Amino acid sequence: MTETSMDTTANNTSREKIPCRVFAKASDASIAAAKEIAALIRARAAAGENCVLGLATGSSPTRVYEELVRLHRDEGLSFANVIVFSLDEYYPMQPDELQSNARFLHEYLTDLVDIDLANIHFPDGSIEKSQVADFCAAYEAKIAEAGGIDLQILGLSRIGHIGCNEPGSERTTRTRMITLDRVTRIDAASNFFGAENVPRHALTMGVGTILESKKIFLLGFGEGKAAIIQQTVEQEATPAVPASFLQGHEGAEVFLDEAAASTLTRFDTPWLVGPIDWDAATTRRAVISLATRLSKAILKLTEADYNEAGFQDLLANHGSAYDINLRVFRHLQSTITGWPGGKPAHAKQVGDRPGHRDDIFPKRVIVFSPHPDDDVISMGGTLIRLVDQGHDTHIAYQTSGNIAVFDQDAIRFAEFAGDFCREFQIHAEGLEQIEDHVDEFLRKKRSGQVDSEQVQRIKGLIRRGEAREGARCCGVKDENLHFLDLPFYQTGRVKKAPLSDEDIRITVDLLRKIQPHQIYAAGDLSDPHGTHRVCLSAILQACQLCSDDPWYEDCAVWLYRGAWQEWAPEDIEMAVPLSPQEVERKRVAIFKHESQKDRALFPGSDMREFWQRAEARNADTARRYDMLGLAEYAAIEGFVRWDGKTGIEL
Repeated sequence: MTETSMDTTANNTSREKIPCRVFAKASDASIAAAKEIAALIRARAAAGENCVLGLATGSSPTRVYEELVRLHRDEGLSFANVIVFSLDEYYPMQPDELQSNARFLHEYLTDLVDIDLANIHFPDGSIEKSQVADFCAAYEAKIAEAGGIDLQILGLSRIGHIGCNEPGSERTTRTRMITLDRVTRIDAASNFFGAENVPRHALTMGVGTILESKKIFLLGFGEGKAAIIQQTVEQEATPAVPASFLQGHEGAEVFLDEAAASTLTRFDTPWLVGPIDWDAATTRRAVISLATRLSKAILKLTEADYNEAGFQDLLANHGSAYDINLRVFRHLQSTITGWPGGKPAHAKQVGDRPGHRDDIFPKRVIVFSPHPDDDVISMGGTLIRLVDQGHDTHIAYQTSGNIAVFDQDAIRFAEFAGDFCREFQIHAEGLEQIEDHVDEFLRKKRSGQVDSEQVQRIKGLIRRGEAREGARCCGVKDENLHFLDLPFYQTGRVKKAPLSDEDIRITVDLLRKIQPHQIYAAGDLSDPHGTHRVCLSAILQACQLCSDDPWYEDCAVWLYRGAWQEWAPEDIEMAVPLSPQEVERKRVAIFKHESQKDRALFPGSDMREFWQRAEARNADTARRYDMLGLAEYAAIEGFVRWDGKTGIEL
């Protein structure tokens, strides 16, 4: 894939039934979409005509709206001729509530440009149910009266709905009330501080309404959207994936970043769509794919297997099947190490594969954890290894994680503190007031209401205590724990502030204080709330600022996964095998995060507990290595090294 800001389209993309434009980063895709919207607005204004935009909400279009606001502010783009129709709204929902889509569009776009308020139209989630049918008909009439939608912006859910047209929505559906799918409500749980608070209904433009738009831009960003993008773009159109009805629309285009495009055939299995350059990475992906499909160890693949899979040109240009098998096998074998920080001199043996700066032992190590439990969930086994093998291991908790604590836990801890002081006749000024405030506030808390500062602090302390206990299980010293509380996170809401210079400065200061030889960071970018992506951006920007420091020359940055997804064997560059005993120690460390145990407040799309996800993914990685013909282990944690080039937003 491209490493530039240019979009790419392969010469042979016949499997793609909707034109797809793929960019290195989501911001590049968003800026490109915004430029086309701006050009359309200006063209219509020059002709003395209105420009009718259909606008979606959610994380995908936010960067588009930010760029449109910038174009208005810095380049004079006027919205005086723009008419807006919002795509959908929760029901019931007051327009000024935090979760309202109307409020979202006001905050991100319409309040920041010179649009006529009379030209802004939203589905009304506050009307009586008896009025809904008439309202929806009137909404359709308003769209028709405006001349139809010139350009519709769409996001895409992980189950393929557009707007709130859930799976099962037919091509001909119109604006209506719909009952939200269980998966949709789970995905929205973080915005409402729990799935039980998500409205069960929504008002939405229908699929047929959307398809009448003259142009449609579908936005899909991040690895979490990759699977549904492939279904939408390459598989048959079906009501089970309403977005797939965009196939055949002459004005539809899909804007993707590299991560979201990764399962499209031209990127995942490019040999199926035409001649390719068989570099080492592509060869490795093809061979592992072939071995997996045939359930064969790599060294057992034959030339007949290659030929039947259509890999004749690979054989013709790169030697026999045995030679290719051996190269791929040896690469996978070279990734396996029980010494993630390198070996001490007494443990080295002839034939050992040297690691990065293997001459330095022990090493100084920083493990960055976006939330207070990501360290033990995603690389708890490796963390245990690093400590047991004598490395000076630090953990930096980037955020407090306070929004992911149930209200009942905060009440319980406040009551405990009050009872403790009364039991031992300890006078703590203000403690009774805090206890009373927590009890009063949380018992009267409205659905979706942001916690008070006192409640946020208590929830943050709960998670900080759990983090300490989890780290102690791994052997990390208390003095090596760093609670950064990065400012971008401290909003009390799922919606965070933009990454700031202060966030970067805090991270740079810690790096320069520790001067690590190894940095471990979360590359788990399918985190549905976006915190992992922001935290990784803070680390990588800090690394760039430190790149000329003398200590940084000896530093390697490793990216881990596990909470939301796992690295594939073809991507892994360091595989750390875990014994059954280390799997058990890792599980105990995860269990110390009691506020996340049994049921996490924001579980995302995977309803298993985090320890279950981690163990299953680690065991599956080990199983895949075993199936490919490598040694059999109980579990493996995989890592990819960051080389300074990335499509991650910086």
